[in-house]
Amino acid sequence: MNHFADINWLAVVLAAVASMALGMGWYTILGNQWMRALGKTKEQIMPEGKGSPMPFVVAGICQVVMAYFVLLLTRAIMATSATDVQMLDAVIVAAHMWVGFIMTGMILNHTYQGQKLSLTIIDGGYLLGVMIIQGVVIGLLA
Repeated sequence: MNHFADINWLAVVLAAVASMALGMGWYTILGNQWMRALGKTKEQIMPEGKGSPMPFVVAGICQVVMAYFVLLLTRAIMATSATDVQMLDAVIVAAHMWVGFIMTGMILNHTYQGQKLSLTIIDGGYLLGVMIIQGVVIGLLA
């Protein structure tokens, strides 16, 4: 089985872009609460007011990988072809991925790291939004 066959890469990239846009809005609105939950100041995160572009590059790559797997797993679980992916199916698969892998892993890590529950809620809420948006975009375009 060739996992790269029949992938609608435009849908994957647009899903990644849409989820990055969500992140910009999410953390613009919740940025101060996120920093408090993280226990850091803006100066600690961006010394001299200059942030590295590297987190955005890494985030973009990760978003593409996530969107790819939303498409791949939706097709596999729903036994559909690349052109038969339905939006509701993609959203359901993405939400299950969030519950089964993303949130459980985040809760596990944050608990062992001694992170605040508020950090888990802020970051987990964002990633739920990512999965839903990616499911919608994949479902509409793939």
